[in-house]
Amino acid sequence: MKKLFALILATIPFLAACNWEFHKPTDQMNALNEMQQTDVDFSNRSKEAGMKQAFLEYMEDEAVLLRQNRLPLVGAFAVDYLSSIEDSSFSLTWEPQGADMSRSGDLGFTYGIYSMQINDSTYKGTYVTIWRKQNNGKWKMVLDTGNQGIGKDQE
Repeated sequence: MKKLFALILATIPFLAACNWEFHKPTDQMNALNEMQQTDVDFSNRSKEAGMKQAFLEYMEDEAVLLRQNRLPLVGAFAVDYLSSIEDSSFSLTWEPQGADMSRSGDLGFTYGIYSMQINDSTYKGTYVTIWRKQNNGKWKMVLDTGNQGIGKDQE
């Protein structure tokens, strides 16, 4: 037993010196980059056309929205909720901070910080969006949620 323990201790410096790198397969990395770019494009569309229009364009038919003080809004209820929002008095944008996805490369998530500009005030928080790759190769949002993680005019 002492010899085994000594052998294990002797291999630790060798293992520590090795440069262990684990890479995701190229196809998965390409899909991850596409999904993250879709999140950036989604935010740009929100800035350009308004939050409501961007969400309606980027969400699946049965997408789920999780919003404060509401039950989960699914599919048509999510569309009805978005359609009722008057978004001309504020601007909502976000920036992904990270992402990951399934090995199959067809389901993943992004997360980051959103910024809501209302008049001269900026409110920030955090979000997570779950994405699914469609049959046509485009990414659509299947679940979106956020919270007031940072606060007004703070970073």
